[in-house]
Order: sequence, then C-alpha cells, then structure tokens
Amino acid sequence: MSPSRPYQPFLLRVLHGLTGLCLIVAILTAYWIYDTYDGRWGRVPLPTYREIQDIHGTFGLWTLLIFPAFVIYAFHRGQKRLIQPDSFGKLAQVGKPWWYTLNRVTNTLTLLALAFALFSGKMMDETWLPKGELTQAWYYAHLISWVVMVGAIALHLLINAKVGGASLLLSMLTWQFRDKDSPARWPVHLSLWWSAVRQGAWARWFQPITGTIVLEIVLLVSTVMAWIAPLAK
Repeated sequence: MSPSRPYQPFLLRVLHGLTGLCLIVAILTAYWIYDTYDGRWGRVPLPTYREIQDIHGTFGLWTLLIFPAFVIYAFHRGQKRLIQPDSFGKLAQVGKPWWYTLNRVTNTLTLLALAFALFSGKMMDETWLPKGELTQAWYYAHLISWVVMVGAIALHLLINAKVGGASLLLSMLTWQFRDKDSPARWPVHLSLWWSAVRQGAWARWFQPITGTIVLEIVLLVSTVMAWIAPLAK
C-alpha cells in the first residue's frame, strides 16, 4: 500500500462498504417505487416493475441487519470520526479550520438519518402503495427520510473529499490490509472480547453516561424497535 495513501481499518471498510452498497441500492429502488406508484413531485420514464418493492425491502432488510454492527464499531473503534463534546463550539469559531469537525458532525448525522430511514420503512405496510394509499403518515416520513439520507450522503462524500481528497475516498475502496487487520485474527479478537464480557466488562461500557453513549443507545434501540414496533400495528 502506498505510504501516501491514508489507511482505513479493514473491518471499517467491510462494514462501511456493505452498508453503503445495500443503502445505495435501497435508495435507487426507493425512487423507482415512488416513480411507479406516486410521482406527485415529478417523475422520470422508468419502466413499471411491480417486484421493485420486494427488491427495495430486501436491501433495506440487509441494511437493517448490518446497521447495529456498524453503529457499535463507529461508536467504539471509530469514535474519533463522530461528533465530539466540543464539536459545536469549534464550529462556531469562525475563521478557524473546522472541516474536520464538520466531517465528524456529518458522519453522525448520516447515522441518524439512516436509523430514521430504516425505522420509518419498517413502519410502512407493503400494501399501501399498490392500493393507492399515498397519504399515510409513515409513507411521508419514509419519503422525507430518503431525501434527508441522500443529502447526508452527498455531504458525507463532499466533506470527506474536502478533508482528504481523492486519496481518502479511494482508501475506503481498497482490499489491502495490514497484518494486524487480517480477518484471520478476527476470531481471536472476538474470543478475547467475549471473555472480557463474561468477566463483567460490559458493566463499564456505559460509565460514565455521556452524550455520545446516549446517542449510541438511541440508535441501537431504534434498530430493536424497528423489529418490534411493526408487530403492534
């Protein structure tokens, strides 16, 4: 690997890549669904494909399954890439470099937007659109979530390009990894982690309670609720 290229942990690249791939397909199919059944705010001449709703649901489901692992990684191993206690104070310091701070804030907002999209999607009924029920509150919420999601992804890419240029963006696409990041070591790391959990390490995970920990809990609880809440409809 070129020494001038930033290095990203391999597990981050795997989780980020899987989430991003499923999310992009989900966004594209979401627009196709809107174009097929709605189109009140404009449409393009896409072919009618009734099964597109099933494809969208499949990729949305895969994203939902990957999301908790991505959240846990982001708030622990990748916590420096997320919002910090002094982030908003630094953003208010006009005239000082704040692109890195803005990048952390945007990364965090992207996770929140994705959680909103996943939860609102699970709250929808797959029969609404085929039956022409276009005024359901959760349908509007899901539409808004995808608009927010597209904007968050655009900001995520633009700010990362500003912070690290093309080399930073390309560093997320390479399959090369260092020895310490080898997937062959993952079972050992998982075994050590589980051993620590059994010895009570989990009791220190949320001590002290900080805003970042609260945010992580909110995202994880929203994922659990995305599975449970539809059962009560």
